[in-house]
Amino acid sequence: MIPVTIAKGRRIALFGLGGSGLSTARALIAGGAEVTCWDDNPGTVEKAEADGIPVGDLHALDWSSVDSLVLAPGVPLTHPKPHWSVDLAHASNTEVIGDVELFCRESRALAPKSPFVAITGTNGKSTTTALIAHILREAGRDVQLGGNIGTPILELEPPAAHRHHVVECSSYQIDLAPSIDPSIGILLNLSPDHLDRHGTMERYAAIKARLLQASDYAVCGIDDDWCRRIAIGLEDDQARIETISVTDGASLDLSDARSLRGDHNLQNALAAAATCRALGLGENEIKAGLDSFPGLAHRMQIVARRGNVSFVNDSKATNADAAAKSLSSFNGIHWIAGGLPKEGGIESLRPLFGRIAKAYLIGDAAPQFAATLGEAVPYEISGTMDIAVAHASADAADAPEGEPVVLLAPAAASFDQFRNFEKRGEAFVNAVMALKGMGTLPTGQTGDDA
Repeated sequence: MIPVTIAKGRRIALFGLGGSGLSTARALIAGGAEVTCWDDNPGTVEKAEADGIPVGDLHALDWSSVDSLVLAPGVPLTHPKPHWSVDLAHASNTEVIGDVELFCRESRALAPKSPFVAITGTNGKSTTTALIAHILREAGRDVQLGGNIGTPILELEPPAAHRHHVVECSSYQIDLAPSIDPSIGILLNLSPDHLDRHGTMERYAAIKARLLQASDYAVCGIDDDWCRRIAIGLEDDQARIETISVTDGASLDLSDARSLRGDHNLQNALAAAATCRALGLGENEIKAGLDSFPGLAHRMQIVARRGNVSFVNDSKATNADAAAKSLSSFNGIHWIAGGLPKEGGIESLRPLFGRIAKAYLIGDAAPQFAATLGEAVPYEISGTMDIAVAHASADAADAPEGEPVVLLAPAAASFDQFRNFEKRGEAFVNAVMALKGMGTLPTGQTGDDA
């Protein structure tokens, strides 16, 4: 935990008692702040109170004495309208901030020169964050990984001169961090997303751009128009920005990086390599980290190999656009697809059907997907994950040549058969590991983590 000592003796109102909200409350209390916490869900408030968190209806506070409102990132700040707690804070000229802002203030007080790498973008930020942390760890650096991925930022170890904090930042978190100032800020790409929370694409892009503008050094993808414009706006200071593009892919050898297939992962790898160079790593250290990266669970994750057959878990591919990235990365694919169908189904994937040896369809979407595949791709309606994995594995093992792949890329939501995409991915991994003759998972992965 990072006790927020900069808030000692200050009166803090905190709204939102989910995972990051609870960790923020504990960090503030540990730092000596006077905290009052609340949530719109009575059950959540009761549970927090039972856990020793000081709770109280923020409507009843004397806001003239409140120094800060700390807002959980999932709570609306501006759109579709400000949450009522934000309105109360604004009415009393009380600042509204989040956990990343508290981290930045505490870091400046404890260890102002400690390396802080912040990663954002519409897509790929989790993989890039995990990849940077992996490369640094493999090179012997002291690394803390968290933020919007995994561990809330204030549950990490405190900043120190030698310690690297590698933090994924959502647009919500950046919006609540007015003084965010990473050593290296990374913006991967931008496409319309979360506009219900930001109002317009222009505002969404401006929030993401602020991460780069405040960084000591910036790494920016330029493969979309929004990011290109942001990069151009920073080019007056060439010494502090590096641009990356998948058209520069030849500059990076990923031939042995089996978990980094596809153009989307090339962009992630280019960003990670540029960042690690800026942090002083050599090319051999960077390549070793890229090659040994096990992949992020449920995102193009190679979970096992048997003979010449690879088993890839991309359960996070919950729509056709995401599944297209997986399908375009392999040939000889034994494709496990289906779940709760989304609008448009898999029709947009038709140009990639030639890469598929056979499809194994599960869940509610199976009949719809079968109708789209028609005579273009051999398929079976497997129904459940364990049957799909068993049949796909047997067929892949009998493939006459090449390196066949058993790929879970559902192109559908998980909620018909699983609680979330993580549980669906776990079911795939467990079914793979139950196959006769299957060894252990590759180094760095476990069935529990998948």
